[in-house]
Amino acid sequence: MNEPYATLPTVPYLSEPGSATATSLYIDGEWKAARNGRVREILDPADASVLTIVSEGGRADTEDAIAAARRAFDEGEWRGVSDDERGELVGRIADLLQRDREEIAVMESLDTGKTIEEGGIDVDDVTNVFRYYSGLAGKDAGRLVSAPEGVHSKVVYEPVGVCGMITPWNYPLLQLAWKVAPALAAGNTMVVKPSEITPVTTAKLVELTAEAGIPAGVVNLVLGSGPDAGAPLSEHPDVDLVSFTGGLATGRRIMSAASETIKKTALELGGKNPNIIFPDVDLDTAVDYALIAAFFHSGQVCSAGARLIVHNDIHDAFTTELARRAEAIRIGRGQEEGVRCGPLVSAEHRAKVEAAVARGVEEGARIIAGGKRPDDPALSEGYFYRPTVFVDCEHSMDIVQTEVFGPVVTVERFETEAQAIRLGNDTDYGLSGGVWTDDTARGERVAAALQHGTVWINDFGPYIPGAEWGGYGRSGIGRELGLQGLDEYREAKHIYRNLAPEPQRWFG
Repeated sequence: MNEPYATLPTVPYLSEPGSATATSLYIDGEWKAARNGRVREILDPADASVLTIVSEGGRADTEDAIAAARRAFDEGEWRGVSDDERGELVGRIADLLQRDREEIAVMESLDTGKTIEEGGIDVDDVTNVFRYYSGLAGKDAGRLVSAPEGVHSKVVYEPVGVCGMITPWNYPLLQLAWKVAPALAAGNTMVVKPSEITPVTTAKLVELTAEAGIPAGVVNLVLGSGPDAGAPLSEHPDVDLVSFTGGLATGRRIMSAASETIKKTALELGGKNPNIIFPDVDLDTAVDYALIAAFFHSGQVCSAGARLIVHNDIHDAFTTELARRAEAIRIGRGQEEGVRCGPLVSAEHRAKVEAAVARGVEEGARIIAGGKRPDDPALSEGYFYRPTVFVDCEHSMDIVQTEVFGPVVTVERFETEAQAIRLGNDTDYGLSGGVWTDDTARGERVAAALQHGTVWINDFGPYIPGAEWGGYGRSGIGRELGLQGLDEYREAKHIYRNLAPEPQRWFG
């Protein structure tokens, strides 16, 4: 292993393994211990060793953070910060992210198991998101509305208020940035609650917001479990919006709880994403991209291309090559050079992936690559699982329809364009999809017909900060990124001015 990458940096919010105390909550501008005094071990998924100790907050801590965010929004100096100043502050966060790029990439790799190279890509993507919203801050001053003579009518945009942000374990830095950057640009305050198992780079980003000059109380951080630390964000009347990225079951609970106070909700709930391969493509290129779509970050990606739909004419050649390359993927610690797939995030999650694979076999799907833990004894302590390819799959199978969130890809066959579209839309989700063809017109037809929030033609996976991201169906509500991503954190207000009011005598 490359030794400089073997440990986390020494920072006040991360305690040494074995520590009985930690000050990992950031509330009203101060790093604090949890009120209950509890701490949690954060494990290295590569060998199950303890990386660090963090605070394990609860409901009382989250309520303190909500109160701080409420004060900062209603009474604090943040209200007086101009649009241009907010844009500069958001841009400063981007600069700090690049300053600390290598350190953050290592932190993300150790915490989530992904490679350091992937961690660096995440930092660059996050930097671009902050720069994009830095450029949007204050640029939309509203609009004048056509009105009767003697009336001045305009629509202006204002921040929503206090935002609760609940983020997943797979992309803790990236998914948080998609929420924090537009929320700050719009002038909101917030309480952030990351996954309890991967909080490290979330704390780092919160630290950078303070260093950039964001006033105390604007960005607050609580750590802990969903039921204890997260639930108040969807229940508390002083929270105006809750944004959540994660699983469908939790999203339903959040939506239900938020309905009690009729707060705004934004939910991104994953997908089972089709990747359609027509026979006119270059096989080598299509297989290469299919591997990336399915196995990047060991398949722990909401938009993973986990459902290949391949034309009959190239099915056998495609799957043979896919399996060969999948078996050759090097798995190991994300800090080791040449590794392309790191561990899964936890023992519990690996068990879920293994159960899904077992169900697939029971249903009649056939494994042609992977389907097991690696044989290497050096990896036995970590949560590793081989990239897995299923063939002989039918669209009705659970392995095809249910999001596995691991290094597992299924392959279905099709004969006609209409059949490919029908299979691609045969899902309760609708987050993303891909189509591979050298026929430009066909690519556009299929992209238009697929009922998914993002469709790639001859690619799979990239996003652009200026393009909205979100899904149809059970993939969620609302959009992140783009102009609509900013609108999620704004309220539109109509101001109607009568320029020459006179008595109406309606009632005499």
